[in-house]
Amino acid sequence: MFDELSARFEDAVKGLRGEGKISETNVEGALKQVRRALLEADVSLAVVRDFVDEVRDKAIGEDVVRGVSPDQKFIQVVHKQLVEVMGGANAPLVKAEQSPSVVLMAGLQGAGKTTATAKLGLHLKELGNKILMVAADVYRPAAIDQLKTLGSQIDIEVFSLGSDSKPEEIAVSALEKAREESFDYLLVDTAGRLQIDSDMMGEMVRIRTAVEPDEVLLVVDSMIGQEAADLTRAFHEKVGITGAVLTKLDGDSRGGAALSIRKVSGKPIKFVGTGEKVEALQPFHPERMASRILGMGDVLTLVEKAQKEVEIADVEKMQKKLQEATFDFSDFLKQMRLIRRMGSLGGLMKMMPGMNKIDDGMLKQGEDQLKKIEAMIGSMTPDERSQPELLAAQPSRRKRVAIGSGHRPAEVDKVLADFQKMRGLMQQMSRGGGLPGMPGMGGFPGMGNLGGFPAGGDSSSMQTQAGRGSGVNPRRQKPFKKKKGFGDL
Repeated sequence: MFDELSARFEDAVKGLRGEGKISETNVEGALKQVRRALLEADVSLAVVRDFVDEVRDKAIGEDVVRGVSPDQKFIQVVHKQLVEVMGGANAPLVKAEQSPSVVLMAGLQGAGKTTATAKLGLHLKELGNKILMVAADVYRPAAIDQLKTLGSQIDIEVFSLGSDSKPEEIAVSALEKAREESFDYLLVDTAGRLQIDSDMMGEMVRIRTAVEPDEVLLVVDSMIGQEAADLTRAFHEKVGITGAVLTKLDGDSRGGAALSIRKVSGKPIKFVGTGEKVEALQPFHPERMASRILGMGDVLTLVEKAQKEVEIADVEKMQKKLQEATFDFSDFLKQMRLIRRMGSLGGLMKMMPGMNKIDDGMLKQGEDQLKKIEAMIGSMTPDERSQPELLAAQPSRRKRVAIGSGHRPAEVDKVLADFQKMRGLMQQMSRGGGLPGMPGMGGFPGMGNLGGFPAGGDSSSMQTQAGRGSGVNPRRQKPFKKKKGFGDL
């Protein structure tokens, strides 16, 4: 989402490189680029003016310590100001002293309000809470059915009185049920409109008065750009919001809404939606978002995603397999699916520091290659998955896999060669031998420079590479003696 914004900020600091200190003269060029970057990202004009003025005041005359260049210091000032504009720190949901805590979901139609309600329900459920969702959108066709469908997917109860009841009456009845049955959170999905109108606001005020929510969360589509400021202001003045949920951050939005909401309303962004799946909701951390905007990555969020998906026992088992060079295609398939559950390959890569410059075309190529490999593994027998040497020894097996997966035999040869090479290199790394001559990030066969491991040469060298990884000469079908200096490969 922030690729263009990150590139603009990078341009902003180029003029400060080589300077002795930040001065009024050299900082103006950088600020001009910052201003342009924010405007192109659809940040509200008033927010841009305030932001640039604050950065100017804090940057000019800033002492530059030895070992820190002016451009690095400028980035530090911008990062600090970005964090401040977006709220300073993560703002968790308010928990009522007596259950249930009531959360009212508000916003325009099409912002993803109903889906955001379900995502928030799942997030709170995973924290050990008992959740009741309320279908109070009685106007949009199938809105009630949509919430019920989502509720069944995540095993959360949905309360509804149908489309003939008034929304405030539905909310009050749901609150009574939540109190009687000891629910921890009551999430009320309300109706939206295509645009802000008095009827919509009046209904929201009636619902708020009826259930006295602990939180009123404004669901904002991150793709609406500068309109986010006007929308936030209108809802806050009429209804009184306590926070926001920013949706569709995985889309083509330019990030302006993330920088406008807090400045306009004084209320924090509490959650961000990062995909279409119900699991794709994250607490909003301003400092992490600022780091992503400036191309510094977001390692903490990446680690949290991994911790959520990975079991310690699985990690230990996989480590042992890598050390013993018994990592097979079934294990590789399991790891690919784990990555997919964490998000897109491109999204994960850009959370790593310095990886924001990777070309989107290269990332797309990498994801396509993973799909090809998955198709090939799906065409293998259980024995072939656990013993890649069988494929290396018998061309007829590789031909069958190629036909079954819809790819050329040479492509299967190359993936197998790369896999065997990767397995040997993983074993060498686990023994502390390092990975000499291994540029890039490393990890996936057949992915060339993106994967980091060598692409494995042409298909004619496939049997040689396979033999090296397994310790078996496929031509002789018997163990061969490693030559001196051959190493773990």
